[in-house]
Amino acid sequence: MDDSNALARLDRRVAGCRACPRLVDWREEVARTKRAAFADWTYWGRPVPGFGPADARLLIIGLAPAAHGGNRTGRMFTGDRSGDVLYQALYDVGLASQPTSVRADDGLELYGVRVTAPVHCAPPANKPAPVERDTCRPWLVEELTLLRPTLRAAVVLGAFGWQAALPAFAEAGWSVPRPRPAFAHGARVALDGLDLFGCFHVSQRNTFTGRLTAEMLREVLHTAAETAGLPSTTGRRHLHRPDPGRPC
Repeated sequence: MDDSNALARLDRRVAGCRACPRLVDWREEVARTKRAAFADWTYWGRPVPGFGPADARLLIIGLAPAAHGGNRTGRMFTGDRSGDVLYQALYDVGLASQPTSVRADDGLELYGVRVTAPVHCAPPANKPAPVERDTCRPWLVEELTLLRPTLRAAVVLGAFGWQAALPAFAEAGWSVPRPRPAFAHGARVALDGLDLFGCFHVSQRNTFTGRLTAEMLREVLHTAAETAGLPSTTGRRHLHRPDPGRPC
């Protein structure tokens, strides 16, 4: 089987999912009412599939699409401040073709990296319910299964993603330690041929308060990229660039 075709088919199936009534109602209501700043947009308003190549060696796992970000643009971490921070950091460490991600057709390419989430629909208040997380898990399990031949590292953004990812990795065939390791920024857990890294989420709450700085994010991504066997020579020029002391 061609893994790229299989992943593309998975992405199309994800985009057609209507399994969680609360999330379906919310994402479609947001797409109808819009935000004034995006009144001229036709919102995606559907589940947002993962983004990146089928032979990715590094996977980044977030939380869920933002109501006026991925739910608007149809691409993970695209069109919102969290995405601004993430894709700038990926560009800085040599894993993205450009530092911005504004729309699905903007030409952005990721190098050996795929970005996904344990919940594919935008949730009210950015808070999926546990049952919604669990209902969405089979999509992540299938994605991990398809990526397994090449995947060597994963960065999980935030405690929610960490709690959702560990059972998904287990269901996809990796041996996850018991008891399951706790989330922490900088946590590193060795699975079968894959290293799992914890990183604070790139939410505005974290970046505006300085809980997560650009330097901290670049450091985690750089280490994960090296672990995955991805070149990050560009990143070495940025890893020690001083942070400007303002929100990323």
